[in-house]
Amino acid sequence: MRRRIDLRIVVMGVTSTGKSLMGRMLADALGGTFIDGDDLHPKSNVAKMARGEPLNDMDRAPWLDLVGQRLAQGQGTVVVASSALKRIYRDRIRKHAGSVIFVHLTGPREVIAERMKAREGHFMPVSLLDSQLATLEGFVPGEIAVEVDITRPPARILGDILNRLRALG
Repeated sequence: MRRRIDLRIVVMGVTSTGKSLMGRMLADALGGTFIDGDDLHPKSNVAKMARGEPLNDMDRAPWLDLVGQRLAQGQGTVVVASSALKRIYRDRIRKHAGSVIFVHLTGPREVIAERMKAREGHFMPVSLLDSQLATLEGFVPGEIAVEVDITRPPARILGDILNRLRALG
């Protein structure tokens, strides 16, 4: 009989890459719990982004701590949607949660910008996309991560994520 392994996964990327949708779908597929990192932002962060102001590292620190803590406290497999754009942000999450797999949703700027324009009721304005893309840092050796293209239908993206997770062992 195979032993079930509880995973800690962060579905990451810039705004409007489908982190919440794919995070929910992934958690469902793995029989886990989904947490939307947007719901963990303090009101001051949401207000700042809504004004078109990018968050700085000090703004993000308590939020990243909470993301890591929620991952660590969860029972079974836990999937969190969080931008996790810089290595220091991912390190901060790992400080609390230990071994974390990062699933980076990525695609062309034009596709992401169109998705942003189509969103209703979200606090992140299109003007912050370039700031997020400039902040995004690639993975370094030792980080457990997979990159997944977002230009396909969600079911295909999910299949790709699951295949890549299986390949990690």
